[in-house]
Amino acid sequence: MANTLYQWLVVSVAALLHPFFVSMTDINYNDNTKSLEISVRIFTDDFENTLRKYHQDKIDILHPANQEQMNGYVRDYIQQHLQMKVNDKAVQLNFVGYEQQSESIWAYFEVNKVDKVTKVEIVNNLLHDYNTNQINMMHIKVKDNEQSDKLNYPATNAVFSF
Repeated sequence: MANTLYQWLVVSVAALLHPFFVSMTDINYNDNTKSLEISVRIFTDDFENTLRKYHQDKIDILHPANQEQMNGYVRDYIQQHLQMKVNDKAVQLNFVGYEQQSESIWAYFEVNKVDKVTKVEIVNNLLHDYNTNQINMMHIKVKDNEQSDKLNYPATNAVFSF
C-alpha cells in the first residue's frame, strides 16, 4: 500500500513539474446546414505567449484593449496553423468567434457549402512555434461516424476517411 501511494505521489509531482501542452480540435458535420462546425480549444496562457511572439502590443485574450484586433489575432493565427481539405479541396475556415472557458479559450470556425464528406485532410501545427512538447488532438464526427487522431510534435498531418 505504501509503495502504491509513493508511486502515485511521484507521478503527481512529475505531472505538476511537466505540464501538458495540448490543443483539442472538434469537427462536426452538420447535415442540416451542410457545414463543418469547428471548435478549437487552446490553453489561454500558452496561446497568449505564442501570440506575443508575433505582436508588439499587449496580448490579453480575456480583457483585450481592442476586441476586434484580438479577434483578428486569434483568427489569423489559427487559420495559418490549422488548414483543411475536404474531399481533396482546400477549404477556408470562417471565424465565428471565441470565448473563455476555465483555463482555455474555445475558438469557433465554420466551413460552409459542404454537401458530403468522404475525406478530411488536416494540417495542424498549432503552438508548434511555442513548445516542442505540443500535442494536437482532433475529433471529427460525420453523421454517426466518429474518428480521432493525436499529433505529437513534430507530426502535423492527419487524414480521416468516411
